[in-house]
Amino acid sequence: MSEQTSATKVFLITGAGRGLGVHLAQAALAAGHAVVATGRDTHKVEQAIGAHPDLLAVALDITDPAAAEAAAAAAVDRFGCIDVLVNNAGNFYAGYFENISDAQFRAQMETNFFGPLNVTRAVLPVMRRQRAGQVITVTSTAGLIGQEFCAAYAASKFALEGWMESLRFDLAPYGISTMAVEPGFFRTDLLVEGASTLWPELQIEDYTERTASTIEAWKAMNGQQGGDPARLARALVSLSDSGDLPLRFVAGADAVAGVEENLTTIKAQIDAHRDLSASLSYDS
Repeated sequence: MSEQTSATKVFLITGAGRGLGVHLAQAALAAGHAVVATGRDTHKVEQAIGAHPDLLAVALDITDPAAAEAAAAAAVDRFGCIDVLVNNAGNFYAGYFENISDAQFRAQMETNFFGPLNVTRAVLPVMRRQRAGQVITVTSTAGLIGQEFCAAYAASKFALEGWMESLRFDLAPYGISTMAVEPGFFRTDLLVEGASTLWPELQIEDYTERTASTIEAWKAMNGQQGGDPARLARALVSLSDSGDLPLRFVAGADAVAGVEENLTTIKAQIDAHRDLSASLSYDS
């Protein structure tokens, strides 16, 4: 086990071989923490993050519960504890609902929803024994606002949001806090075709033109997103270090504007039918 100060924490970060995961690992190490960085290929993880004495790269496919158990055990074996879990790994099955095959939709849920559940299930026994810990899960603005061409992706992220909102009640008695992170558009690898983004398998004539134009728009956006993932990573480590995690962190100016607009829309929908809603109780 490496020598650590009382201020040092052990981060376990999924999806640390590219994108935001790399920046998260680098930010945590720069802040003086130890990092267990996971990904499918440990060599790529180490290469992406850079050598560091307090870095442990561990192979992990988050859809494999046994691999999640092994990763948690490796973290404890090396560092003695796990203080912060960051569920970051995910991908994007893009497309209109009818164009996304059943297999693709299920694969989206396996990675983006059940994957974080697998890893969290493996880590929570460690945190409960410690009576301390943080579970940070990266969802998306698409976990709060449905978007065109995002039927499967938004469904997986909305599911994460509901899970995280409920999980906090389970864990609070054991000193474990939670935070959901809803990024807007950041310049990560999420839109890299074939790596994190997968296009719909099915062809339906009614959707052909819209699918083609939307795919081109998504492709053009890659590398042009306004959000800086290195700044986001530093912000998340700073929030973790504060010891007072917010229940959610809406990340990025575009995300804040979109969520605020959506809240206004929801408020208007409530107000439009408030009397009808109030009339649905039994007469006293």
